[in-house]
Amino acid sequence: MTPDAFLSSLDADTPPRDLKAELAALWWARKGDWHRAHEIVQRLPGREAARVHAWLHRVEGDRWNSEYWHRRAGTAFPEHLDVEDEWRALVTALLEERPLP
Repeated sequence: MTPDAFLSSLDADTPPRDLKAELAALWWARKGDWHRAHEIVQRLPGREAARVHAWLHRVEGDRWNSEYWHRRAGTAFPEHLDVEDEWRALVTALLEERPLP
């Protein structure tokens, strides 16, 4: 799936079935369901889940918790990105299997 196709999928009521869980969490967050997104990533292992978890807590305004999850992901808090740009960077990195921002 391309980033553009992912964005287009936001017009639907549910995420595409073949999305990996971390992308589904970002999909639900973009649809305004932070709690559903958080429920998805909080039970997942791995760096990608921790990185999405960090973004969710940043959106929530909980920088301390976001920084904790960044440490778990092995990434730095993205001072240079606003939350919207960070969301797009995460979606693109996960879809294209590139290093996480």
